[in-house]
Amino acid sequence: MARPKKSTKTTRKQYSEEYRSEALALAAKVGVSAAAKQLGLHTSQIYGWRSKARLHQDRGDAEKQPAAENARLERQLAEQAEELAILKKAAAYFAKSLK
Repeated sequence: MARPKKSTKTTRKQYSEEYRSEALALAAKVGVSAAAKQLGLHTSQIYGWRSKARLHQDRGDAEKQPAAENARLERQLAEQAEELAILKKAAAYFAKSLK
């Protein structure tokens, strides 16, 4: 008779963002291996957290650049719209005087 299989599922431990950032700061100071030993983590966890943090930071920088460009272009568009309105008024004024 076959025995039923026991479920050996383990749950992963969830770490807070604050804990991760402190672990990354420690790893930057003393090295990844030493920080992993000190915190009781695998080095691959710290490396994974570090790569995700860098990716998130790079995305943030990449999103800031187009936002600044959009703001600059919106200011330029507003200035040109104002100049166009002034020119239209001037054209209407001079067209009246020609009649």
